[in-house]
Amino acid sequence: MSSPIENYAIIGNCATLALVGKDGSIDWLGLPRFDSAACFAALLGGPQFGRWLIAPTSAEPRVARRYRGDTLILETFFETKRGSARLIDFMSTHGTGMSVVRIVRGERGTLAMHTELIVRYGYGSIVPWVSRRDDGRLQLVAGPDRLLLDTGVPVRGENMRTVGEFEIGAGDEVSFTLTWTPSFHDVPALQPAGALLDEVHAFWSGWAEQAQVRGEWSDVILRSLITLKALSHSETGGIIAAGTTSLPELLGGSRNWDYRYCWLRDATFTLYALVESGFLGEAQAWRDWLLRAVAGNPQKIQPLYGVAGERWLHEFELAWLPGYEGAVPVRIGNAASNQLQLDVYGEVMDSLYAGRRAGLPPDPSSWGLERAIVQHLEEIWNKPDNGIWEIRGPPQHFTHSKVMVWVAFDRAIRSVEEFGHEGPVARWRALRDEIHAEICRRGFDPEQNSFVHSYGAKAPDASLLRIPLVGFLPPSDPRVIGTIAAVERHLMRDGLIRRYQTHIVDDGLPPGDGAFLACSFWLVDNYVLQGRHAEAKALFVKLLGLANDVGLLSEEYDTRAKRLIGNFPQAFSHLALINAAHNLSVEQGPAHKRSGADSPWKAGAKAHHHART
Repeated sequence: MSSPIENYAIIGNCATLALVGKDGSIDWLGLPRFDSAACFAALLGGPQFGRWLIAPTSAEPRVARRYRGDTLILETFFETKRGSARLIDFMSTHGTGMSVVRIVRGERGTLAMHTELIVRYGYGSIVPWVSRRDDGRLQLVAGPDRLLLDTGVPVRGENMRTVGEFEIGAGDEVSFTLTWTPSFHDVPALQPAGALLDEVHAFWSGWAEQAQVRGEWSDVILRSLITLKALSHSETGGIIAAGTTSLPELLGGSRNWDYRYCWLRDATFTLYALVESGFLGEAQAWRDWLLRAVAGNPQKIQPLYGVAGERWLHEFELAWLPGYEGAVPVRIGNAASNQLQLDVYGEVMDSLYAGRRAGLPPDPSSWGLERAIVQHLEEIWNKPDNGIWEIRGPPQHFTHSKVMVWVAFDRAIRSVEEFGHEGPVARWRALRDEIHAEICRRGFDPEQNSFVHSYGAKAPDASLLRIPLVGFLPPSDPRVIGTIAAVERHLMRDGLIRRYQTHIVDDGLPPGDGAFLACSFWLVDNYVLQGRHAEAKALFVKLLGLANDVGLLSEEYDTRAKRLIGNFPQAFSHLALINAAHNLSVEQGPAHKRSGADSPWKAGAKAHHHART
């Protein structure tokens, strides 16, 4: 059985990442190729599909761990009656190679240790050919991939594994460096582990020093920012949604998706999180990635792309992997890339508008592309779609999707009015008003005093919490207040918010999932906008308590099993955490800025008043 996801920390180098368990086992390691092949997949099927263990021989050592300062260097402390040692794990990049470095330092007495390395490329399906090089390094090759193991610990082959035993005394140090390069490249030179540690520490601590965060939640904001940085790609600027695939939304279920891609839906959340925290360089890199990804025919815009902007994300299943705690199927690729999701057009337009307001350097090609996007949206805005939750059932007229269509036209109009761009503003205004009126007529249920998840439905979904956050209606509007109450009534379990009621929404899948953490943070934002500060802080503190011991969150939380579920770590959850923390910490946080005091709220509220009277 796989170790619970909350037992894992991450290490990374802004090209790929690895998951390290409390027991000293690396059970997930992606290779730094854009096809995202993995060489360890123990999370999805057990140790036989690849892992790397370094741990005390004693069966039950006491274990504690932490990140070293404001870095992504992980320190795990093992202690037994005979002695104690520190395991230091990190990743580095040099040339075309990538290294996982593991240093064991003895601290007290003598500790018996062992190591086991099982490399399986291709998600556990390919056994490499192993040989010993003249320089002493072990070489593991299969097809395009090569790993080189450099260590002073004697290791040997046993049953298609590489194993070894050693003792570590107080003051002793041994290191293991596992370096990946393309198998057709020259073998890289040996790199001292200590020098790599100093280099990586300088990188992360130097990066963290740029943060402009303050207030009560500055530590948790910075840890989430470091996590977000780990999910970003240093060359492309893309930020993946999570580091894993097929970790289920329900334990033992089939809602298992590949999240190692970049979603347009994350764009505005990402931009605000980075800008509000002082990382304008990363915000610009993300904006530039976004422009490259959506460039071309607006009719071909996808909801998600590869980390370099790849569009072919064909979904298939790996039948040989039994999955995380038996959850199947294990999926690679994501068929949602082929769906029509109207809300992503609003996210793109909102993100580019927010970048202008933040003072990011202008891109000369941006406005022409935006005009083409809006022109295409004029033709398709009234179509049903698959929505923010990427349902695999029949398309519907989702209320949130239409709200984000309204956002797209609203931000296009603002870009003309505030930044001097050219466009058919009169036509856009008329269409914006038409869309607003339709949503208020067809997406709102007067009997419940609540917006509903789709036209004609009787229940809300959590995406409706974004209505005031994007400026569609003010937080004080009775319809917003009623919608928040309906979300709390229908979707709150144990104080946390689910996305929607899976047993009544035809999403093409078996019912059942956990509380969606980002949605719960959106409720915090709504409480802040409504002046319900005590409730906002209480919910925020509750959500922080769901993170694991090193501050990481997954996509969802199982309120019955009291466990993190879904892919891990989840950018959407950490983005929502960062923005909610800023909203709690400053008077005019991201929620105030995005909702916009200059939004045409009064016109919408006035029209609603006349309709009711």
